[in-house]
Amino acid sequence: MRPWEGSAILGGNLAVKEYTMSMMDKLKGLLKGHEDQAGKGIDKGGDYIDERTQGKYRGQVDTAQDRLKEQMRDQDRGPDQPPR
Repeated sequence: MRPWEGSAILGGNLAVKEYTMSMMDKLKGLLKGHEDQAGKGIDKGGDYIDERTQGKYRGQVDTAQDRLKEQMRDQDRGPDQPPR
């Protein structure tokens, strides 16, 4: 059974959400201290998508890039600091 397939106890959607959140926590841990490199990767990934789709989704890609970078900045602040 794949990790994202829910059990009868958890139900499919809850298992997917828990697995996704677990992966996100792991990614945040890996990125801590490497925000500049991650930002460059986000830019390169967006450029690649724009190239492959011939710019058809450029606006959506740019929005996704901005949100990812914003989330990385937000994780740097402690819980006592208000959101930007």
